[in-house]
Amino acid sequence: MTETSQQLIEAFDARVDRRNERREFFKTAFGAAAVAGAGVSALTLAGTATAQSVTDADVLNFALNLEYLEAQFYNYAVFGTGLAAASLTGTGTQGAVTGGRAVSFTDPLVAQYAKEIALDERAHVEFLRTQLGGAAVAQPAIDIGVTPTSAFSNAARAAGLIGPGAAFDVYATDENFLLGAFIFEDVGVTAYKGAAPLISNKAYLEAAAGLLAVEAYHASLVRTVLYAKGIATPSLRTSADAISAARDSLDGTSDLDQGISPETVGGLVQSNIVPLDGNGIAFSRTTGQVLNIVYLTNTAAAMGGFFPAGVNGTIRTSAAN
Repeated sequence: MTETSQQLIEAFDARVDRRNERREFFKTAFGAAAVAGAGVSALTLAGTATAQSVTDADVLNFALNLEYLEAQFYNYAVFGTGLAAASLTGTGTQGAVTGGRAVSFTDPLVAQYAKEIALDERAHVEFLRTQLGGAAVAQPAIDIGVTPTSAFSNAARAAGLIGPGAAFDVYATDENFLLGAFIFEDVGVTAYKGAAPLISNKAYLEAAAGLLAVEAYHASLVRTVLYAKGIATPSLRTSADAISAARDSLDGTSDLDQGISPETVGGLVQSNIVPLDGNGIAFSRTTGQVLNIVYLTNTAAAMGGFFPAGVNGTIRTSAAN
């Protein structure tokens, strides 16, 4: 990590200033790309999830796009290969995966957790495809590479983890892999919670609740291991906090996202494994806010970031913040 990057990370100790700085960075860094993608006509997303008029199939297909991304990342990291070709077909434009390779794990615990999550995410893809049948969308183009211009590198650079022109290799170490996983897992939890009110069929709603629970377990695993490793290596914990701040810069003006550093609540210092509100309830994101993060933009766009050609299906435009 460069000296400049370390200074940026230390600046995140001032929570409010950190949020404002990250938002301004993203306006500059991703504004042009967002404008280019915003010209694609698509569903306009409202400020609240319940304001959308979409079908259950639309919601499940939105989730399927996200599951494709997670499943490909974890399966490449663990097994060195992606999903089977038969699991990628469907409506819309099928795309290829850019990047991805096996991680040479050194911590047996991280290796076991990664394998479990990889198999779970693969099962999620198959489950949603079965439920949707012929209406299932194809896997869109996905970027999980490690070049200086890849989605992971752009996200890490915006969070201050690397400098201009550098690359962030999420497959190089256990710690980098965990930071890459941290980008996705919290977003998956908030995505399923935010989409729940849009589902009318009780059977589908129950299934979505089950998927939400699994994603929450995954997120807690990742956050717990990062927190534990961060005790010995504080810079790892502040790196996760930096990613949290970057996500928060993308999904609107509200301050919802939370890192993993200890917090003082009622005069007591405690860990922050589970990101909750004052009532002990996990927060939600609208579909538009979720796409803001995976597209790496804080404006209305139909492609970018981890989905360079956009997602497939009806719900495909990020929110205008």
